[in-house]
Amino acid sequence: MKNSILFFLISLSFLSFAQESNDSISDNDLKLAALPYYSYGKGLGITSPDSLFQLNIRFRMQNRVSYIQADGEDNRYEAQIRRLRLRFDGYVGNPQFLYVIQLSFAPGDVGVIEEGDNINIIRDAAVIYRPNDSKWSFIFGQTKLPGNRQRVNSSGALQLTDRTINNAKFNIDRDFGFQAYYINEKKNKFSYNLKTAVSTGEGRNWTKTSDDGVALTGKFELFPFGSFKKNGYYFEGDIAREETPKLLLSGAYHQNNRAVRTQGQLGNELFAPRTIRAIFLDGLVKYNGWSFMTAYMQRHANELIAYNPLDLTESNYVYGGFGMDYQMSYVFPSNYEIIGRYSTQNIDKEIEAFTPSTKQYSLGVTKYIWEHSLKLQTELTYNDLDYFSGTNKNNWYARFQIEIGI
Repeated sequence: MKNSILFFLISLSFLSFAQESNDSISDNDLKLAALPYYSYGKGLGITSPDSLFQLNIRFRMQNRVSYIQADGEDNRYEAQIRRLRLRFDGYVGNPQFLYVIQLSFAPGDVGVIEEGDNINIIRDAAVIYRPNDSKWSFIFGQTKLPGNRQRVNSSGALQLTDRTINNAKFNIDRDFGFQAYYINEKKNKFSYNLKTAVSTGEGRNWTKTSDDGVALTGKFELFPFGSFKKNGYYFEGDIAREETPKLLLSGAYHQNNRAVRTQGQLGNELFAPRTIRAIFLDGLVKYNGWSFMTAYMQRHANELIAYNPLDLTESNYVYGGFGMDYQMSYVFPSNYEIIGRYSTQNIDKEIEAFTPSTKQYSLGVTKYIWEHSLKLQTELTYNDLDYFSGTNKNNWYARFQIEIGI
């Protein structure tokens, strides 16, 4: 714990000594994951006559149909509203005091409602203070932590219909707490961003238990050739068609002290708390319609398995292991895009008897009608699951999805 606090204090100290530069991007967005960076509009906006209040309203919807074939199960199709989101953001009194609210209503977003659980409608509810030095942002409330690249991207800014298997198992998602960002991006010169967070560690809308453990997160982002056009590292695919090569390299460390859930901020409740550590490394290149993205994710705890103190024959576990993602695409001038993705997920030896290691292969074609705000997506994905017993299962699905939003 002492090392964790030291790590966080060092991060903040480094931030405080960061110097300003006259050639930084002046129109600096908040870089909050709750805001739709991929959107090039402002939604439906309302500003009071005295300019002391501003409200922007946005919505987003994903409708999809899938055909699924899984080993040992009957073939089936699913048709569903995968996501339905409503967003509000703006400021109150002064543009330095901002707010962001995001609500979700689709069954896949809210999840199964069980007795004693909260309804997971609230995704983001945060207050942001941005001083006159627009490089700084201070956030209090519930929103995404500065974790892996793909998770920080909005689900509406994806090239394929879903994120990777590694994001599903290893990401740190949303949490309630304090965050501090220092955004130092420049258009055509070496740039960097630094982001830190202190949060509860239990995830969004959690009220079941409370303890003295907190989660600490620190992240750096490097832009060797300057920032991307239109915040292009917050959406997948080079739909902005970078005129010169752009590169993002980022890394994050996360420590969740006395975590009570199997995936830190996500998953079922553990029988005993565990201190969970996670590492995220990301790389992104874009140029002239081409895009390549790669990511490494790892989760570890000293003891992954937790036993029920009332019945030692019953146990659950922290989902530990590591994975790699590789994703490449090209956007044609006609705004059709082809995408290929390959992911590997390796389960920690301590829990390999409970869950398989997986390889995933995906191919997709997307038609952008109005960038990421209106697009048609098709995808074919194949999963290869290897079990500790030597059993192998092969599953696949084909999917069509329409995304629309403002």
